This record gives sequence, structure tokens and C-alpha cells, in this order.
Amino acid sequence: MISARPARTTLGLLALLALVTVAAGLGAARAGASHRSGGVQSLVGVFKLTKGTFAGGAAHGSYFRMVYPGGTIKGGKFFQNPDSTSSDKTYTLVSPGTAGGLSTAALQPGPKVAFDAKGDSRAGAIIAPAKFNAIAFGLSTLARDPKGGPTIPAPSIQVTNGKLSGQVESVFASWNKLYFNQGSPKPGGAKPGLTSAVTGTYDKQTGAFVLTWASAVVGGPFNGFTGYWHLQGTFVAGK
Repeated sequence: MISARPARTTLGLLALLALVTVAAGLGAARAGASHRSGGVQSLVGVFKLTKGTFAGGAAHGSYFRMVYPGGTIKGGKFFQNPDSTSSDKTYTLVSPGTAGGLSTAALQPGPKVAFDAKGDSRAGAIIAPAKFNAIAFGLSTLARDPKGGPTIPAPSIQVTNGKLSGQVESVFASWNKLYFNQGSPKPGGAKPGLTSAVTGTYDKQTGAFVLTWASAVVGGPFNGFTGYWHLQGTFVAGK
């Protein structure tokens, strides 16, 4: 007579092995979920911009402000742009460019012919060129300052528990046939004047973001002024 005990023992071991495997898988899944929610994640793609508006006494969406030398980011004094479409001329409202916004997947250097005869910027990938004191300015991200200097990396933005950080060293504003670095930190890591770190918020469920920083102007006709950037919209991942 053949005993059923070995068969029962084998079935028992197989069941135990299956339970251990499932438990290990659940543990790994929990560890992965914990890493994703609590760790740092790089956001590679395009921060698609929402067009700036001004209503109810406040600016919404994407905009730019210029702080006079000696002023503060919160209190001003702020430069009034006579060409602003906002009722409060200290806000220059911006619209998304042809790429939809700021890329962290690659640099956005702009066209070879950077300006028209008047000096209006033709850099229209990040934002649509916007009038500022009678001349249109644009944004680009450059591998090198047109005046020379070290190689500059593409922007990189990270999210940790819904909070954004990173660097936008390569951001340049082009205006009146001139370039002004508007990155944070500056190429090489410096933070002169009121230059402040990239901060913001990100909703991983919807992709909604707010990204802000400030960058002092060094040299040129706006030396000592500071640009404050408020970009808002939806992040779209991609290479």
C-alpha cells in the first residue's frame, strides 16, 4: 500500500512556498510604493504653461515681474511694463510657446537668427515673445552664455513629497539684441543679489505644477534688477 503522507507533505511545502513568494512580492511592492512616495523623483519632460491672466486683484497662471535694485521679491518696488496686458502693469503675463513650455529633457536654444531688425526676440519655444517696454523678449535655455563661460546643463527639476526643487541655470531672456541670464543658480552655482532657489509644488495625480524662482541681472541696462518668474501649468513626461 502506498502512503499518502509524502504527497501531503509535498503539497504542504508547495503551499508554504507560494505564501512566502506572495508575501515577498507584497513587501517589495510596498517598499517600491514607499520609495516612490517618499523619495526624490526627477521630472523629465515639458512643464507646459498655462497662459497668464490677471483677475480679482491677483495674477494667475504664468507671469514675470522685475524688481528694482534695493527692492524685495515680496514687497517690490516693481518695474511697470507699459506693454503688459495685465491691469496691474507690474505683472508681465506670458503665454506658452511652440514647445508648450520649459523642457527638462533637452536644451531649447532658440533660432539661429535670434532677433529681428527692431530687436524683438525670436525665441518662441518656451514662451511666446512678449512685449516689454516696447520690445519683445523671449526665453531660451543655452549651453553657453553668449558672452562666453562654462558649459551650462539643461534644466533639471525634482519632486519630493509634492515639493519641487532643482536648477534652471541655462535660462536666458533675450531682448533688444541682448541676453540676460535669468537662471537660478547662475552658471557655476552663484546666487548674487536676490537670486533665489527653484521652488514649487507638483500634483502627481494631475501633473499640475507651480514653479518659481528669482534671478538677479548682472551687467547691461538692467544691472541690479531682479527677475521673478512664476510658471504654472501641467507637467507632461517625455524625452
